[in-house]
Amino acid sequence: MGAQGEYDEWWGKIEDTHRTFVERFLSMLPPEGRVLDAACGTGKYFAIVLASGRSLLGVDHSAGMLATAAEKFPDVATEKHDLQNLPYRAEFDGVMCMDAMEFIPPEDWPDVLRRFRSALRHGGLLYLTVELALEEGVRKANEDARRAGLPVVDAEWAEPDRFYHHYPSMDRVRTWVLESGFAIVDEAEGPWHEEGYAYHHVLAREVPAAS
Repeated sequence: MGAQGEYDEWWGKIEDTHRTFVERFLSMLPPEGRVLDAACGTGKYFAIVLASGRSLLGVDHSAGMLATAAEKFPDVATEKHDLQNLPYRAEFDGVMCMDAMEFIPPEDWPDVLRRFRSALRHGGLLYLTVELALEEGVRKANEDARRAGLPVVDAEWAEPDRFYHHYPSMDRVRTWVLESGFAIVDEAEGPWHEEGYAYHHVLAREVPAAS
């Protein structure tokens, strides 16, 4: 089994809260709206979007993930981009980014959010998830990384050549979202998993800049 097959085996199941928020996000878009699935992986959420009648573009940094997505959904367009390099301008009614922002370092969060906003048409909707972890575990991992000589800042969890996650506080996330030109519509946390992590779900509406 290849890396993408292993990914689907371990992470292919859609959690109930994710499904609920995706369906709500889609219900708030125009009936024939266009969706950007940013960090789409192997197309985990493509079927839900297509079933709603919306069209979509899937974007990921991994050519292998995109190849698997294209095999499963040959009629869905895909493009290879990092979140930090999304080039789109007012092309989508909704942007969704799930289970990916934990890989974004704190200095890049504002730019990624601005690129999400730039990709949206006026009044467009953003749905993203923020991974949460137990504070004690994050603190210990952060201290271990500093002792190993890694240039981490607070809330970063890094292991050389293996693992990087960033766990900003939700207050920090809300500030970034608002400063990037969004108004938060709804949010919810959980459920927590036995492994000690959860997701915080955020729905936000693009706010047109004042003239």
